[in-house]
Amino acid sequence: MPDRADGVRREDAVPAGVRRHRPPEQWLFGGTYGLVLASAMISALDATGETADPGSDGLWVLFTALASGAAHGYAHVIARRASAAGGAGASRLRSVLAEWPLVAAVLPTVGMLLAAVAGWWAEDTAVDVALLFNTVALFGLGASAARAAGRGWPSSCRAGAADMLIGLVIIAANALIH
Repeated sequence: MPDRADGVRREDAVPAGVRRHRPPEQWLFGGTYGLVLASAMISALDATGETADPGSDGLWVLFTALASGAAHGYAHVIARRASAAGGAGASRLRSVLAEWPLVAAVLPTVGMLLAAVAGWWAEDTAVDVALLFNTVALFGLGASAARAAGRGWPSSCRAGAADMLIGLVIIAANALIH
């Protein structure tokens, strides 16, 4: 394998058992961002005293993720423009499209809200299940990132638990609001 810029061979940078399962950094970043965004959005949209509208809420979550992904990708374009790297039009579009993990991470939440539209469950249940799902997914992403960095299982679980705290804080805030 080719050497990295810092002189360390890639095959030596991560333990052998972890190397072939290393998730891309962009996926971890976008996935985490999307899960936190979806959780915060559904907590904010699930207001007490308002008529439940899970379809509208789902569209707002999806629209916000698309706007956030586009804004984040475009911020990379502007930063690249300010540097000597410049960049052509196609690479600018790729920068924006590279934010797909952020949008993909909100899709389970949108799906749960759409299930409420279909009458499979109430919006309150959809919100609770989505918050729980997103919190568990944050644990999984945190543990996965730690494993990819070469940490052992106990350390990875601690990292996942720390990342899961973000979801628990959002759940607590949702409970306090209601």
